[in-house]
Amino acid sequence: MSSTWLLRVADGRFSLRFERRTLAVTLLLVLALVISALASLSLGSRATPLAQVLEALLFPERSDIVLIVHEIRLPRVLLAILVGGCLGVAGLLLQGLVRNPLASPDVIGITGGASLAAVSFMALGGAALGEAWLPLAALTGALLVALGILALAGRGVTPARLVLIGIGIAAALGAATTLVLVLAADTTAMQAYVWLTGSLYAAQWREVAWLAPWALLGLPLALGMARRLDALALGDDMATGLGTAVSGTRLSLLLLAVALSGAAVAFAGGLSFIGLLAPHIARRLVARGHTALVPTSALIGALILLYADLLGRIAFLPRDLPAGIFVAGIGAPFFVYLLYRWR
Repeated sequence: MSSTWLLRVADGRFSLRFERRTLAVTLLLVLALVISALASLSLGSRATPLAQVLEALLFPERSDIVLIVHEIRLPRVLLAILVGGCLGVAGLLLQGLVRNPLASPDVIGITGGASLAAVSFMALGGAALGEAWLPLAALTGALLVALGILALAGRGVTPARLVLIGIGIAAALGAATTLVLVLAADTTAMQAYVWLTGSLYAAQWREVAWLAPWALLGLPLALGMARRLDALALGDDMATGLGTAVSGTRLSLLLLAVALSGAAVAFAGGLSFIGLLAPHIARRLVARGHTALVPTSALIGALILLYADLLGRIAFLPRDLPAGIFVAGIGAPFFVYLLYRWR
């Protein structure tokens, strides 16, 4: 019996190949995500029995804790899942694009560009225009930085050079962001500091509704481009021989990675290292084909952020710490390990 399943649609013009191991791992990760989400809904400053949480979800008219579950905890859990999934897939796309295991939105400066644009938007009084413009500002900053990195790298760039240029730009963007914070009003600066750390505090349904279209459109597009990523992994000459338009594919992948990471940063702040961690963990669980890695990276990214946010809520009660602190605490040593291993 074959160990792979092939799905063909549109008269064979589009196909996906899955290994049985990939399907098993994906189902286990989905189950882990559901269990983790229920645990996150149950835990907090006031622990709630799981039976009451299920009652509030299924029969809200009979529940006494419907406000806590539906309006406080559930939007936060869903936002963590969406943001983590977007960052995990964005990191995978960038690593496949530049064929470099150290690439991720924050390491090469894309997150820094989104952060600088968003903080500048807040500091210059952009909030008066409405919160709906903040994601657009963050996406614009991320796109400008990505294009700047490509322009500085030039043609025929090596993966190491691209990452080094990105790290340099990220440092410069960090300095510029600090300058904006120093010049901003105290109230704006305090809000921006929390946002830059990466926090899901006081998440609301409108933020979930704004981010959901980006995730629901971007993640299937990433899955649809998985075979092109596999072709790029073979080298430019081989990819061209297989019929892949290398330049157009790179631009499409870059724009998709920028859209996913910029939207995630806009709604959850400057979270670091999820885009680096999730793809590496995914590669240890499933085959290296990107058809398997895209959903796995999304689920692992969602789990990482969900648990980081849960720790921030319950580990230091009554304080509610930003989730970005815990993600960075794991991601920074992991990045140093990758640098040592990849030298």
